[in-house]
This record gives sequence, C-alpha cells and structure tokens, in this order.
Amino acid sequence: MPGNNQTVISQFLLLGLPIPPEHQHLFYALFLAMYLTTVLGNLIIIILIRLDSHLHTPMYLFLSNLSFTDLCFSSVTMPKLLQNMQSQVPSIPYAGCLAQVYFFVLFGDLESLLLVAMAYDRYVAICFPLHYTSIMSPKLCVSLVLLSWVLTTLYAMLHTLLLTRLSFCENNVIPHFFCDLSALLKLACSDIHINELVILIIGGLVVILPFLLIIVSYARIVSSILKVPSTRGIYKVFSTCGSHLSVVSLFYGTVIGLYLCPSVNNSTVKDTVMSMMYTAVTPMLNPFIYTLRNRDMKGALKRVISRIHCF
Repeated sequence: MPGNNQTVISQFLLLGLPIPPEHQHLFYALFLAMYLTTVLGNLIIIILIRLDSHLHTPMYLFLSNLSFTDLCFSSVTMPKLLQNMQSQVPSIPYAGCLAQVYFFVLFGDLESLLLVAMAYDRYVAICFPLHYTSIMSPKLCVSLVLLSWVLTTLYAMLHTLLLTRLSFCENNVIPHFFCDLSALLKLACSDIHINELVILIIGGLVVILPFLLIIVSYARIVSSILKVPSTRGIYKVFSTCGSHLSVVSLFYGTVIGLYLCPSVNNSTVKDTVMSMMYTAVTPMLNPFIYTLRNRDMKGALKRVISRIHCF
C-alpha cells in the first residue's frame, strides 16, 4: 500500500519543449514536417532496398533495418509531442508512459547495435575484400540482425519491469516532451538503486561498447589503408564509409553530449534540445545522408523511377 507521501499515479504531465506560446504554431508545423520527412525518407530506403536486386547485400540488409528503426524511434516520441502541442492538458497515461520507455529504449539501443554491424561489414569489405562473401554470409548477417533485436528487446523489457515496481509521489510533472527514463526515476518515491545500477552496467555495455567497437573497426580500416597508401584506396574508404561515419557521428555525438557530458547546472532545456536532436533530427537526416552520398542508392532510385515510367 502506498504511504502518505505516495499516491497511485494514473497519468503524467509532460511539460514539453520550452517554446513561447506565440511560436507554438510555427514549431508545430516544423515538427510535423520533420516527422513526415522522417517517415517518407526511411520508407523510401526500405522500399528501394526491397525492390532493387542490386541492393540485396549485407550492407543494405543492415541499412533497411536501420531505416525501420529510425522510423519507429521517431514515432515513439514525435506523434505524442505533436498531440500534446495541440492539447490544453499535455498528459500521458501511466501505461502509455511505460510503453514509451520500452519502445524508446528498444529502438534507441537497436540503432546502436545495428551501427556496429554496419561498421563490421565495412571493416570486412575493406580489409578482407577477397573473403568478404564467405565471411559476410547471409546466415551471419541475419544472425547479427536477430541478435540485435533479441538483446535490445530483453534490455527494454528489463527497464520497463523495473519501473513497474516503483512508487511515485504526488508530483507527476515530467520536465520533458516524452517519458524519459532518468526524468521518471527522479519522480519515484521508492528505492531506485537497482534501476540506476542496470543503467550504469548494462546501459554502458549497450551504448559505450558498440561505440568503442565502431572506433576499433575504423582504426583497423585506416591502418590497412595506410599500409598501402594510394588515392584509390583513400577514395574507397570515403565512398564506402562516409555515409556510415556521418550517421555514427550524428547519433553518438548527441547521445554522448546528453548522457556522458551533463551540463553543470543540470539544465532541462539543454536536455530536451539534445534529446530532440537524436530522437527527431538524426532519424530525419539519415535517409538524406544515405541517398545523397551513396551511388548505389541513387542508382537504385533511378532504376525504380524508370521502371515506374515504363508502366
């Protein structure tokens, strides 16, 4: 039974973004355009990879999963943000809040693991080109994708189950535009040491370890190119890895800036703006990075368009 300072919370209030009332409509239109661009851009990549046989390779298997992840990751927070911007009472039910935490952790960490798989693919392609087909077999690629899904599903489930055991005080205001895990823990009245321990240990493994593996992969790639320096070799690295490196920089740059380099005054404004960067901006930019900087994707787009014109 809850104590005197505890209550059964049926909903949380989301303060949203620090936007002046006179600019609400402008930002609503901006966020709606960003979300629709994210959905359309990532759907185009998924459809292109599905329709064009030239893209039925390990790299594009990972990319189609990454695009699906980006689409879902943005959909976890953006529709609710848009709804609350039009609402007099920007609330979210308790069950809805737990669901948002579950899917946010699932798709956020899934993106991290898929970026590692893509880095490994680039490492094999450049360092072991003659053995690429045998190493990156369909079985291994599917296994890497399935493993990423299973690990992140279990990790997200663990966080959600740990949240259900917490009691919350009468204060149900979350100073964020979605149910952020750290913001929820600050509202809890009960002991949160286990929750924090899981974030520190397993969270570190799911975020920091993949980042280190990506750095090691690219260090090996650069090392192998420098052994036989040539303009062609350097061009090959930038043409095959440029898009992936851009996405990794965007994703990990904002995540590290938010969680590993917290502001001195614990600014919620900075936290919400940084969160908007990796929940909305990064998933929107990824399709542009992969289509504008990738000859295979541009070629596939031209082939699909010409096929449509033939009909």
